[in-house]
Amino acid sequence: MSGPLSNVRIIDLTDEKSIYGAKLLADLGADVVRPEPPAGDPLRRRGPFKDEQSLWHIFFASSRRFVCIDLPEDQSLFHNLLTKADLILTGPEGFGVAETDFDALQADYPSLVVVDVRSFGREGPWKDYLAPDLVAGALGGAVATTGDADTPPLKSFGELNFMVSGAYAGIAGLAGLYAKRRNGAGQVVDVSVHESIASCLEHVLMFYWYHEQMMREPVLPRRGSLHWSNAYVVFQALDGGVMVTPTPDFDRQLAWLIEEGVQEDLIDPKYDLPEHLVERIMKTMDILKRWVATKEAEPLFLEAQARHSPYGWVIPLAQMAENEQLRARDWFTQVATKTESVKGPGAPYHFSQTPWALGDYGEAHPISDVMEDIGWEVAS
Repeated sequence: MSGPLSNVRIIDLTDEKSIYGAKLLADLGADVVRPEPPAGDPLRRRGPFKDEQSLWHIFFASSRRFVCIDLPEDQSLFHNLLTKADLILTGPEGFGVAETDFDALQADYPSLVVVDVRSFGREGPWKDYLAPDLVAGALGGAVATTGDADTPPLKSFGELNFMVSGAYAGIAGLAGLYAKRRNGAGQVVDVSVHESIASCLEHVLMFYWYHEQMMREPVLPRRGSLHWSNAYVVFQALDGGVMVTPTPDFDRQLAWLIEEGVQEDLIDPKYDLPEHLVERIMKTMDILKRWVATKEAEPLFLEAQARHSPYGWVIPLAQMAENEQLRARDWFTQVATKTESVKGPGAPYHFSQTPWALGDYGEAHPISDVMEDIGWEVAS
């Protein structure tokens, strides 16, 4: 069976900021062509490597057709490739972008959807600034929310900021295609990495804008793993960390603590009064911290979930890489390198009729060969 986007033609001219969005659409069955220069896609040189192939590139550039284009000599072929597409995903540092006026292209082909992903968008005083992932996270406000009050802010894992902007790019592309289906018109979609990150700050900005009404300080303090409500935090167990919360049912948690004989004075009726809610939370969390320190992490997590208490074991990567829940959902995939098939990450969704699947991965081929193979005209 074909994927849900099997009839969509996409040209992928993305860089690190939005290549994840192109991957999402390609793995959903879109016919995605990624051009690269004769020297190869620079992103093929990003580690880690196996069999002299970039595992980073194998993941992020999955399910594509790669075409080799020598600009400016192949400019007419490159332009012809662009005009045959439904959607183009671009970034200012992507291959071929500097040679192409996408606004003019969209004007000449009004049904074309162009998603243009830049660090700070097309306008504003920062529009020409550069922002690698860590810089983007710092300028987007995400880094300012991490770490403890007495330590420097922390980075997020991997390139999470670019994963977010890439996902927004994919959503923008799908929305543009849906709008074209309704009215026949394409458009240029201006996506800002900066705004993508800021859009994920959720309650942080709300606290700043409306702190007076909430009777709080304008800026939430950095608190490590402790949630702003004081009711979620990672505690250290005997052999690892556990994300612990007495929510959503404090009485259920109290009953468990009574069973364990560690409830102390939490049964005092005063804790049922609204004016003692904060005190109840703080007292409960203090007891939980000392109690969790006497337990093993995984058994505690399993018992908590059996009691419908949403604890979370901080699973070590070694266990995560072989996780039974992911295996039960058939999440792991096999990815072919030059010499063997290796385990890789899958998708977080399952379609009953139009399944997600990884397409082929390989080297770039001459543009004329690829266009003929996929039924696109070689020349206009």
